Amino acid sequence: MSALTTLISEGSLVADHARWPRAIVDAKAWGRAGAALAQNRLTLLALWGEADIVHMALLEAESAEVGVISLECPKGGFPSVSRHHPPALRLERTIHDLFGLKPRGPLDDRPWLDHGHWDKRYPLRDRPAAPSAPSPYAFLPSDGESLHQIAVGPVHAGIIEPGHFRFTANGEAVVRLEERLGYAHKGIESLMAGAELDRAAQLAGRVSGDSTVAYQFAFARAAEATLGASAPPRAAWLRGLMAELERLANHLGDIGAICNDASFSLLHAHCGVLREQVLRAADFAFGHRLMRDRIVPGGVAADLSAEGITAIRAVTAEIGRKFPELVEVYDNTASLQDRTVSTGVLKPELAMQFGAGGYVGRASGRNFDVRRALPYAPYDCLSFEVPVLSEGDVNARVWIRIREVEQSISLVEQILARLPGGPVRAEVASGAVRREGMALVEGFRGDVLVWVRVGAKEKVERCHLRDPSWFQWPLLEAAVEGNIVADFPLCNKSFNCSYSGHDL
Repeated sequence: MSALTTLISEGSLVADHARWPRAIVDAKAWGRAGAALAQNRLTLLALWGEADIVHMALLEAESAEVGVISLECPKGGFPSVSRHHPPALRLERTIHDLFGLKPRGPLDDRPWLDHGHWDKRYPLRDRPAAPSAPSPYAFLPSDGESLHQIAVGPVHAGIIEPGHFRFTANGEAVVRLEERLGYAHKGIESLMAGAELDRAAQLAGRVSGDSTVAYQFAFARAAEATLGASAPPRAAWLRGLMAELERLANHLGDIGAICNDASFSLLHAHCGVLREQVLRAADFAFGHRLMRDRIVPGGVAADLSAEGITAIRAVTAEIGRKFPELVEVYDNTASLQDRTVSTGVLKPELAMQFGAGGYVGRASGRNFDVRRALPYAPYDCLSFEVPVLSEGDVNARVWIRIREVEQSISLVEQILARLPGGPVRAEVASGAVRREGMALVEGFRGDVLVWVRVGAKEKVERCHLRDPSWFQWPLLEAAVEGNIVADFPLCNKSFNCSYSGHDL
């Protein structure tokens, strides 16, 4: 019996939780889960709270099993997972900020999302507390000779979301990087409570604008699992088409932006043109450049016409013609390779420990993609490869994106060639047989998780959304150490973590 199956079987199974099991466990089982995480026998997918309970979603990669364990917190606290497993640390700090549930024995008890400017403390618990006065954030100290600190942000010189980076450097070499995030907190989970399904789907699509398809895809699948519904076959394939167009646009933009941060603006310009063409094709085909609000519980909000198919085929053909030449320029420009090769190396063991998804994990040897590991429509009927490298540097993260662009073009062509007919939306508001559900979807950054509880009149009681950036931001800190300060923008862009998706 697997470690995850054992944990689930020892707890009290929640009968109305779909697509994977959830069990309420005791503190000892909770602690054993932390130990299994520390031994890399399990991977942490998410850790979130409610007023008097905490939940932990877990993956056993070898058997492709997923499950959720929950621990009741009648005394307002729970055993810290981060004592055993550092990737849980910021998630625990967030639980305390939002619900006031205190992890016992954490490595770090500083606030995370709450900067002391909210009108209440612990806003999501039953009785929020009075606000506290803001106080300076206590960055971790660094001791040593000839060290100095460089503060960057939260306001940046470019068009970028807010985040603070505190560098400790010895000359030009980075000794430590510490991030402070939370500036883009929008209260998404609070807004979700009491929202009707369609409104909740809109909110999900606004968690991180560049991943609006991935979030609405994940929310729709979680809601459908909760209500015992499913999308029609044509809708499922159109969702996959939108997801691959989103992946194409973002990867093309990232490849160009990484080259631009290495002072090679030529590729930035050409990749920007290709990205713009993808966005225009998406707008023509689905009525919105980012395809926002196109995926809804029960299906999709817009069908694809013959003219839309022609537009998408035209842009993939254009990418197929021009992209290989751009890749050749990237690979044969010595000055560019000098900046990207062996810069910002993320060690494979760290990628594995943090369960890093997407190009961050796959460039450091973590061979995981939800579309293959936990297949869902239409990917269970499609042929594609998951590129994996082990070097873990900026160059490897670029090459993963390059290979994924090639795979996405192939997937788009397969979907268009095999797109079934029929309706694009089904009823989800009747015949509900379950009340909770969870889904995982592969976004361009990695796996997006949504857990939702639906109550009376199909209104959301509680929804948790987890961006892959939660497990990637800490790894950026590790990857930057030992590099020069001037290479931070290059490393940062190669990770391209979401501020908004993280801050909720």
